[in-house]
Amino acid sequence: MRCLTRWALSVLLVLVLTSPVRSQDDKNAAPPQYQYFAGVVTALTATSVTVMRSVLGKSTTRAFAITRDTIIQGGKPRVRSKVTIKWIASDDGDRAVKIILRSPGPPPPKK
Repeated sequence: MRCLTRWALSVLLVLVLTSPVRSQDDKNAAPPQYQYFAGVVTALTATSVTVMRSVLGKSTTRAFAITRDTIIQGGKPRVRSKVTIKWIASDDGDRAVKIILRSPGPPPPKK
């Protein structure tokens, strides 16, 4: 009887120690899903930027909110400048996390 009790306690102890411990906050702690949108700036205000891109003849326009936390890299964006927007969807709409200005490229060679 004593041997059976020790065996049962040993099995129970192994099961308790090997079972994964999970927090209730795991679902809420998921990292944000960043997305990217590249194109040409069509409208720009202090609080938003609108970007248009064309892929295979189909154009898409999206507006992104600019906040204090938005990082602007590569200079100051202007209308008709090429940008890549790193953004995240939020309850208030799409929010720009980072705005990366792309250089226009080298000028065409002179003839």
